[in-house]
Amino acid sequence: MKTLIKESLQCSMSYKEYRDLVAKLVAENGTTGSEKTEERIDFTKLNDRRMKRWDKTINISEDIQDKIMGFDHQVTWLVIVESWCGDGAHMLPALDKIASLNDRIDLRVVLRDDNPKLMNAFLTDGAQAIPKLIMIDDETEAVLSTYGPRPTEATNYVSRFKNMYGKLTPEFKKDLQHWYNNNKGQNIIEDVTEMLCHFEPNVCQ
Repeated sequence: MKTLIKESLQCSMSYKEYRDLVAKLVAENGTTGSEKTEERIDFTKLNDRRMKRWDKTINISEDIQDKIMGFDHQVTWLVIVESWCGDGAHMLPALDKIASLNDRIDLRVVLRDDNPKLMNAFLTDGAQAIPKLIMIDDETEAVLSTYGPRPTEATNYVSRFKNMYGKLTPEFKKDLQHWYNNNKGQNIIEDVTEMLCHFEPNVCQ
């Protein structure tokens, strides 16, 4: 696992590099991933607009900022994603906002289809669901925790719908986007802060 993580980090990019890549793809009418469909190209364009909006508008309360800044472990957050992934477009800007508050957190991004071995090592219920955050201890190189592909409230929302209707419908997916827009990244921020607090309980009391 440590070798796999090291190899994946070598081909990773910063959040800014990822944003630049997505902007370039939009300009070229392209998308990441092995399937270059019109649908995924359109989603890449939509996600570029989403990330631009969240980069400007996501806010973190002072109380939560204090908890994030109190985190005292040197870690890397390696996030698996693709440009067409709607959940990723909502999650990555929030993760970047959190990481920007603490220089002990290094946010790195890799593409799922370029890193199949890494993705298959971090499946969600047997599926290659993205985005997936892998939190790595820089000193020991151990995987401390994982997060994703959705924040807890959205995960529960999706699970309830699947249990009732068997699969997600286009109408539900639109409703899920409304949920993200109304939540403004706060559930992601709360979830990830709780993950950090697991390792710094005194700071988070």
